[in-house]
Amino acid sequence: MAESVKSKHEHIQSPLAVVSHWRWPWVLFTLLVFSSLIKLGLWQWQRADEKFDRLHRMQELTQSQPLQLNQVNYELTEELLNDVPIRLSGEFVNAHIFLLDNQTNKGKTGYRVFIPFNDALSGQHILVNLGWIAGSIDRSIIPDIANIKGLQEFTGHVRVPQAPVFHVPQTLNHTWPQRVQHIDPQLISDHLKINLAPVVIYLDPEVAIGYKKNWHPIVMPPEKHRGYAWQWFSLAVAFLSLMIWAAHTNKDKNKDKNKGSDHEPN
Repeated sequence: MAESVKSKHEHIQSPLAVVSHWRWPWVLFTLLVFSSLIKLGLWQWQRADEKFDRLHRMQELTQSQPLQLNQVNYELTEELLNDVPIRLSGEFVNAHIFLLDNQTNKGKTGYRVFIPFNDALSGQHILVNLGWIAGSIDRSIIPDIANIKGLQEFTGHVRVPQAPVFHVPQTLNHTWPQRVQHIDPQLISDHLKINLAPVVIYLDPEVAIGYKKNWHPIVMPPEKHRGYAWQWFSLAVAFLSLMIWAAHTNKDKNKDKNKGSDHEPN
């Protein structure tokens, strides 16, 4: 009789041991995924706030007078440097043309054309983005870039070059025009042995010189970031609801098993 009671007790405890075994991994997994989804939503929400702030700042900057290059404080953060209006007057260094590779426009591949500019107003050199030009399927063919001669005066805005997501060491040569995979003012400065500003200038759309000016400061509007944020939040709630339902269902199954064990004949 004692052995029967002991056997029955062990049989009853066994499901409880199983529950305690999976309970904490289950909870930790649920919390990990749920918190990750919430963080993704918060990140998208933060990006939306940043875009709203930048749009507001850009609107304010359009009302201000363009600065001269020597009035720009390069110690400022990227957020404060980007979009600052600039007026340049000087000459292009046509001997050194850089073609930023793998740039697209309406599905076509091409390049963005960057040329150093010697600004007479400040006595500084800076890279100017002249716009997008179509490339050839034949990689041996380099686009023909016309020289921009004489004194040039134009307006544009400051942009801090973006570092590549996957950094690959880049080497420069003395073949011109020269393809590059990313714009690195310091590397180009060392290569050309001139003092280049650590930023680049994007021409204003109405400037006559250059090529297709297809840049957009805000690629994804803040409203879209908000939409993505709500999607992540919805996924988080749906996942948590699913896991609670699954845990409740599993608990009911264990109860049914225990009840069945209680009614087993000795």
